[in-house]
Amino acid sequence: MDKFSIHRVPLYPTIRQTQPTPTNTQQSFSAHLQEATNQQELKVSKHANERIKERNIAITEQEWRVVSDKVFEAHSKGVKQPLVLMDQAALIVSAKNATVITAMDRTEAKQQLFTNIDGTIVL
Repeated sequence: MDKFSIHRVPLYPTIRQTQPTPTNTQQSFSAHLQEATNQQELKVSKHANERIKERNIAITEQEWRVVSDKVFEAHSKGVKQPLVLMDQAALIVSAKNATVITAMDRTEAKQQLFTNIDGTIVL
């Protein structure tokens, strides 16, 4: 009779796990923090910039910071295209692209119908 041997195979194969190479988390965190901080600026589209100039809308640096903060806060809550109502202006912003799409003064905004917005920020 021929000789044969039986080898036992484990039911659960052993998987070798490789240890991830340690990264310098402090450097990584600082880089991410710096990157996140730099992205907290709104851009103004060419169209919006023209509207701001021709309608003589004056927005201070402090007001821009407040608008930027609120737009990024709204974006973090899922808002993609907010209408920003300020004392002197109404802005439509693409929160996804962090860009002001158009601007008008408040008196003009009273007579407008706003479409394709999914949130409103009142300042």
